[in-house]
Amino acid sequence: MATGVLGRQDLSSTTDTAVYVVPADTFAVVTVNVANRNASDVAVRIAVSDTASPADADYIEYDTTLLGNGVLERGGLVVDAGKNIVVRADSAAVSAVIYGIETPTS
Repeated sequence: MATGVLGRQDLSSTTDTAVYVVPADTFAVVTVNVANRNASDVAVRIAVSDTASPADADYIEYDTTLLGNGVLERGGLVVDAGKNIVVRADSAAVSAVIYGIETPTS
């Protein structure tokens, strides 16, 4: 059972990145934090998906404007085993950090 930072990535421009995958026989309660290290605005997407390539219905944020040097935080996400948290930005110099707690289901 992990707690604290569960995944983190320096995102590549216009690339879906699975920042965290919930382990088998586990659920997780997480917060997703996306930090824009650019002085200009970027568009970001966050999805909870069965795979690293989200379907349209998987997005919880889609092309949300993240102001220059700004932060987007989504908390209280309860995610079941095997799900991917996928983050994408339309520019480099964007960080994604997932933190929370994993709990065994058995």
